[in-house]
Amino acid sequence: MLTVWGKRENFCDGLTRRGFLQIGAFGAGLTLAEMLRLKATAGGSKGTARAAIMIYLPGGPSHMDMYDMKPDAPKEFCGEFKPISTNVPGIQICEHMPMQARMFDKLAAVRSIVSVDEHSDVLVMTGFPERTNRTAGRPSVGSVVSKLRGTGHSGVPPFVSLRGMSRGTEPGYLGIAHRPFTPSGPGASNLRFARDVNLNRLEDRKGLLRAFDGARREADASGTMTGMDSFATQALELVVSGKVRNALDLSKENSTSRNRYKGVEQFLTARRLVEAGVGCVTLSYGGWDTHGQNFVQLKRQLPMLDRGIANLIQDLHDRGLGDEVVTVVWGEFGRTPKINRGAGRDHWAPIMSALIAGGGLRMGQMVGSSTARGERPKDSPYSPSNVLSTIYHVLGIDTTRTFLNGGGRPMHILDDRGLVKELI
Repeated sequence: MLTVWGKRENFCDGLTRRGFLQIGAFGAGLTLAEMLRLKATAGGSKGTARAAIMIYLPGGPSHMDMYDMKPDAPKEFCGEFKPISTNVPGIQICEHMPMQARMFDKLAAVRSIVSVDEHSDVLVMTGFPERTNRTAGRPSVGSVVSKLRGTGHSGVPPFVSLRGMSRGTEPGYLGIAHRPFTPSGPGASNLRFARDVNLNRLEDRKGLLRAFDGARREADASGTMTGMDSFATQALELVVSGKVRNALDLSKENSTSRNRYKGVEQFLTARRLVEAGVGCVTLSYGGWDTHGQNFVQLKRQLPMLDRGIANLIQDLHDRGLGDEVVTVVWGEFGRTPKINRGAGRDHWAPIMSALIAGGGLRMGQMVGSSTARGERPKDSPYSPSNVLSTIYHVLGIDTTRTFLNGGGRPMHILDDRGLVKELI
């Protein structure tokens, strides 16, 4: 067995978010089969968008210092940063995001999202809080895309996580076939053949693996092994096709492009993966749990995030994918409007912001607003589930559809299925 470890994400609660994926290998060069076990038949209607990129900012970024600035509020609320005008009249964002400001006609921010106080990606990736998911096992958006949309591209997985495994990437009751492929850590090196393996030997291994899985299937009274041989073959196709391997190999990108993404290479990798046919890519950037020295940390991180977002969205437009790929950038909650004694901002669940781009949605706008000191929604309150429902909508996925959970009970993909109507 091979274990692929994701990155550590240490938050103020002392918990460590370190994902893992165990990948079974049967002989040299066969390292992805377990990931694709129990693959179910894909279905669903075709929407405007064909892929989603979910960018998670772990720790909870400050809404007050990004897209919901309050320059007229008292100093202990508005903070150090100044707003700058964007290329959309009347819209301002933080001075440390100038690249987004110059292209805000291709972006939209929802500034009135009500969250919960949980240090986890579960809510923004499934639509349900972690305390619910511990027993309910709700699927992540990438797993739903895997189940209902797939990709239709041989040798390309429908769901890739560039940040390892976490509760927010789990498939829940949809089954392990819809876990993401996770190339972080040592796993990427296993997308190549071992030195002593060629295509002829690989075909021999396919036949042997099918026979092996067939024997195990006959011995399995529960029937859970049924079809494992075909999914092992699909795992082999990932190795043979080379599409994902090529997408992950940034040396194949021209040097000018690589330089634009220096320090934020995951954004470039995400673009290359959706170009290759991956249906959902999730990544993370930075650490945003700024209980102390909020402005020092954001002054360092915001320009990098700005560059990653702006280059990604512009590249998608330049390649004709502006409407075909929907991108969401958010964390788990906002930060306290009032600055604390350590020049930081603490957790603040009553309101947060999210940046959205593409998918054929209406761009160049701020959706919703907050009160004068950024404490709560003033109008158009939305939930993370509403944002996810909107993403599913542009992907052509019907959120009223149900699937049976482990207990045989039909479950909706989302309970709160209202759309962010201003974006439609």
